[in-house]
Amino acid sequence: GHVVSLIDISPYKFDKPGGAGCPEHTWVAPVPDIYRGKHRTGSGESEEELGLKYAKDVDDIIEKMGTQHGRKPAAFIAESLQSCGGQVIFPDNYLPEVYKSVRAAGGIVIADEVQVGFGRVGTHMWAFQTYDEGLVPDIVTMGKPMGNGHPIAAVFTTPEVAKSFGKTGIEYFNTYGGNPVSCAIGNAVLDVIEKEKLMENAIKVGAYLLEEFKKMATKYECIGDVRGRGLFVGIDLVKDRESREPASELAKTILTRLKYKQILIQLDGPSSNVIKLKPPMVFSLENAKHLVENVDLVLAEL
Repeated sequence: GHVVSLIDISPYKFDKPGGAGCPEHTWVAPVPDIYRGKHRTGSGESEEELGLKYAKDVDDIIEKMGTQHGRKPAAFIAESLQSCGGQVIFPDNYLPEVYKSVRAAGGIVIADEVQVGFGRVGTHMWAFQTYDEGLVPDIVTMGKPMGNGHPIAAVFTTPEVAKSFGKTGIEYFNTYGGNPVSCAIGNAVLDVIEKEKLMENAIKVGAYLLEEFKKMATKYECIGDVRGRGLFVGIDLVKDRESREPASELAKTILTRLKYKQILIQLDGPSSNVIKLKPPMVFSLENAKHLVENVDLVLAEL
């Protein structure tokens, strides 16, 4: 988002050139990236143990809030799968543990499903459900795929949170909120997801992409990690597998070469070294094969 209140809670905005830096009322938890984060694979620890370490980082922040600043957390917000951060899949126990800690300290928890919701993961409608069937945020934000190009977004929340919003005594008004055109488009998108079995497609095509790019990793040393769920896949490019140093220039070269082949991809992550695959939900097996073949051709040439 571009409003000040959202920029204030987004390192993706305030840490970029021109940003004002982290506000004093915002605390940033370490990204639970088990491939290149502060707690990572290769240390002999299991994914569950790494998840607990990252959750402990949040506990430490909450404690610091109280002891050094006399504050309690108002809210914890995180994408259910981190997209712009580099296609990061959290350890399964991370969000459940963090949600428990934040709620125990008096805060609410918010799941950002703007990029990863609406069946993209295939197995579930919402990405946060992939970690634990019983995981329920207090607020869920959604948009982008909700209108398939039409500008529409929504906030889902609990009755308790909704009542607290109403208690401000200030009437909420939005000129275009709930307009029939946008609602009809949102309903049409849900119909298409169901009727065209796009979640099943995400499972099938996503599994193919993961399998093929993991095979490719045995062929090319520059592929350090392949991760994803459904049609949300990341290919982490490295200069060296031991140090995991990001191969940012190589990633840019691959992006450019593929563009000449009429294939558009995106790079993400702090070092822009992760190939981000988040295609339309109608992306077919034939499309996936075409992509894999051309990435293979490009890497063979480099």
